[in-house]
Amino acid sequence: MAAPRLALAASVLAIGLLLSRAANPGFVARITVKGLDYARQEGVAALQKELAKLKLPDFSGSSKVKILGRVRYSFYSLNLRDFQLPSSQIAPLPNVGLRVSIANAFAQLTGKWRVKKSFIRDSGSFDLKVEGLSITIGLRLGSDPAGRPAVTLSECGAHIARVRVRISGRFGWLYNLFHKKIESSFKKTMEKKVCEVAASSAQSKLQPFLQTLPVTAKIDKVAGIDYSLVVPPAASAQSLDVSLKGEFFSLAHRTAAPFAPPALAFPVDPARMVYFGASSYLFNTAGFVYHTAGALRFEITEAMIPKQFQFHLNTSTFSAFIPQLEKKYPDRPMKLTIQTASAPFLTMAPGNVSLTPVLDIQAFVVLPNSSLVSVFLLGVTCSVSAKITVTSTRIGGSLQLGEMHLSLKHSDVGPFSVQLLQALMNFYGTNILIPRINARLQQGFPLPLPARIQLSSLVIEPRQNFLLFGADVRYV
Repeated sequence: MAAPRLALAASVLAIGLLLSRAANPGFVARITVKGLDYARQEGVAALQKELAKLKLPDFSGSSKVKILGRVRYSFYSLNLRDFQLPSSQIAPLPNVGLRVSIANAFAQLTGKWRVKKSFIRDSGSFDLKVEGLSITIGLRLGSDPAGRPAVTLSECGAHIARVRVRISGRFGWLYNLFHKKIESSFKKTMEKKVCEVAASSAQSKLQPFLQTLPVTAKIDKVAGIDYSLVVPPAASAQSLDVSLKGEFFSLAHRTAAPFAPPALAFPVDPARMVYFGASSYLFNTAGFVYHTAGALRFEITEAMIPKQFQFHLNTSTFSAFIPQLEKKYPDRPMKLTIQTASAPFLTMAPGNVSLTPVLDIQAFVVLPNSSLVSVFLLGVTCSVSAKITVTSTRIGGSLQLGEMHLSLKHSDVGPFSVQLLQALMNFYGTNILIPRINARLQQGFPLPLPARIQLSSLVIEPRQNFLLFGADVRYV
């Protein structure tokens, strides 16, 4: 009985871990009401341009007129001269997406007309004004198979309050005899066409724009980053949330990280257009990938030490701490190889970002024939404070070295006190190693932004288990 129960418990634990990974994203983008309003302005401006190109078909028919009988009419060469959308609103629709409402829109058209009734024939031009046009557009948000956001038109309604037609021609008075029928035809045709343009614009403009969101991005020859959607975008009464996987992966061999994303207590703040939550999981998968690939390995050589510094990397410098090293290898340059003993783990708390990496420092003496001979191996734990920076398109960072604690793992030159090396190793770390690491960190990695989107007015704040940063958005 014990074995089946153990297997069942292990299965439940594994399923729970998978579900927790699926439930919690590594990166969240929250678009606030302010951000949605900016999107509304851009979207309505684009829709207005599309509606300005609206082509209305010719239409004709007949109407029975007292005394004259049935009169045939035709309206053709319709030309849209103006289309304005002066007032609009946007609102999130929970569990659906977004709804855009446009009110008091108006349009002006010109065209030609003619009537025919046995002995009566007339033609001329007309001006048409559409007033009180209201449009309601519903956008359903989802995701495509690649993990990008997808949008479809869930509803479209258009209603015209009034149509005013001014006719010119000798028998323009005929129009007044059947104007209601003509105006009704205009209304139905235009209402239908407006929704056709809205649907076409969503598919030809909005969906391709969303397709520019990078699902994966190559960082370097070692790693890439995955920004695919964990779940479809979720609308609430106050915002639109986009939950992304937000994890680094190995380009050579992709394996799951041995830890799950933590839950993020994301705040509601309308001050900026958009807020991002970069989970500690995102940064820790980077540490896991680079450590597993053996890429967190650094070398310090004598050539890297500026000549004005006292502590050069040679056996003469070390003679004060390890006398037997200088006796065995007099006045020889040395080389330090530093690598992580385990994947570094970043910790985020309110106002603080830090890590405590565990390192191995292997010391070599460089012989006259340029070959290396190992002399000792140190184990190091150190406290490091981190500062994460965000630009308009990328996340970067820098490190500052704190306390170091050394232990001697192995020595080929006999025992010695590692405490005496504390200041020397701190010097090498602060002045040589950390600047090299920071140069790489400052290059950073890309934010998951669609094309032509730039961030401004950035505010950054470490929170529990994630970095919160807000920004305003500009479409360029």
